[in-house]
Amino acid sequence: MPSYPKSAAILEHNREFIPGGVVSVNRASQPEIVFVKGEGAYLWDADGNRYIDYHAAFAPHFLGHNDPTVTEAVVRALREGASLYGSGTTEMEGRLAELICRNVPSAESVQLLNTGSEATYQALRLSRAVTGRDHVIVMQGGYNGWHNDVACNLMTPLAQLGPRISPGEYPFKPISSGIPVAHQQLVHPVNFNDLDSARWVCERYPVAGLITEPILQNIGIVKPQPGYLEGLRQLADEYGFILIFDEVKTGFRHALGGYASLAGVKPDLVVFGKAVANGYPMAVLAGKKGLMDWFVHPDSGKRPLLAGTYNAHPVPTAASIACIERLMLRDGEVYRNVEKLGQQAEEGIQTIVRQLGITAIVARQGSAFCLYFMDHPPVDWHDLAGHHDFSLDEKLRQKLIAAGVYFFPLATKQCSISAAHTESDIAATLERLEAALKALVS
Repeated sequence: MPSYPKSAAILEHNREFIPGGVVSVNRASQPEIVFVKGEGAYLWDADGNRYIDYHAAFAPHFLGHNDPTVTEAVVRALREGASLYGSGTTEMEGRLAELICRNVPSAESVQLLNTGSEATYQALRLSRAVTGRDHVIVMQGGYNGWHNDVACNLMTPLAQLGPRISPGEYPFKPISSGIPVAHQQLVHPVNFNDLDSARWVCERYPVAGLITEPILQNIGIVKPQPGYLEGLRQLADEYGFILIFDEVKTGFRHALGGYASLAGVKPDLVVFGKAVANGYPMAVLAGKKGLMDWFVHPDSGKRPLLAGTYNAHPVPTAASIACIERLMLRDGEVYRNVEKLGQQAEEGIQTIVRQLGITAIVARQGSAFCLYFMDHPPVDWHDLAGHHDFSLDEKLRQKLIAAGVYFFPLATKQCSISAAHTESDIAATLERLEAALKALVS
């Protein structure tokens, strides 16, 4: 395996002043590589190594690193004197909100924030304000941010979680300390693709909202089964809770209207992030106007507080406008191109594992994919945790990184193709992946 002396020196310095040396703990990984440049489909580290990047900073770089169109829009905004005014509104934030409402079927009104966690927090706060209820439903294996309502039940070992149960809820398993037990009692994790369990919770608790990624993309690509999202919509209508789609990762990466537009299901509220600004800090909370207007409710006692000094900062706002306008070009040409690249990657990987006699399958949605070492695409966390070869997955990722292909080195993390990747990049990746797998199984 290669060594990374310059990366090690930078990390050693940073650890003196930053806990652990990183400012977001999920960035800490092995090997400890410090990246210094991103351009298009490539990353360069401090030691001069170049990588074909499929991590994309946890997926926002849908157009590629430092996309020229987005960068030009940011530079233009700065040169024209755009600043953070902190009073009133701006033409740019209105333009961005209009673009989102015109392109997202479930977006009648929009609020702009900085991070996906802020947006999911506000979505749940709004749900509680509107319904007058306190309880929420979350998905086992889903990730919806860092706050108390959702910092739980991500990749919980089955030994702690227990066997699959349906109908029923799973114990709240925090991924953070500092969450009060009383608060945990308001949150009810259920398995994805399990309508019976969602109904079971609704029959026993006053549920304000259910939040889910429409595809679980923090454990790879776990797709909804036929009728599942439609079933959640029906349950929301029946029990009066707010249906929230967390499209922070699925959002603009899969379709300009969000994955919900592909599924043909309208949530009450939807959250976007990451790809909406191609790497700049921007998040969107959108939904039905009757719900969103509660943020300006005439009765201050019913009004949920939404505030943020940096909401709609001109730099990420300019980036978001440029990103969406690029995605609109030639009736979504970007999406057609990345679909071809995704298909090339999927078919190539499937051919390799078949020829090597490895039990594996690729789950893919457009530009996002994950290689699972099991004989079928997983339908929920229990299915995945009980069948996937996590050890082989992580060994493969380590070998690929050493060969100049950056898959994030944690098992089941999705791979993200960008519009900057080429057929040659995919072909080179397949060649190195085949060599890595041969070395692992020979």
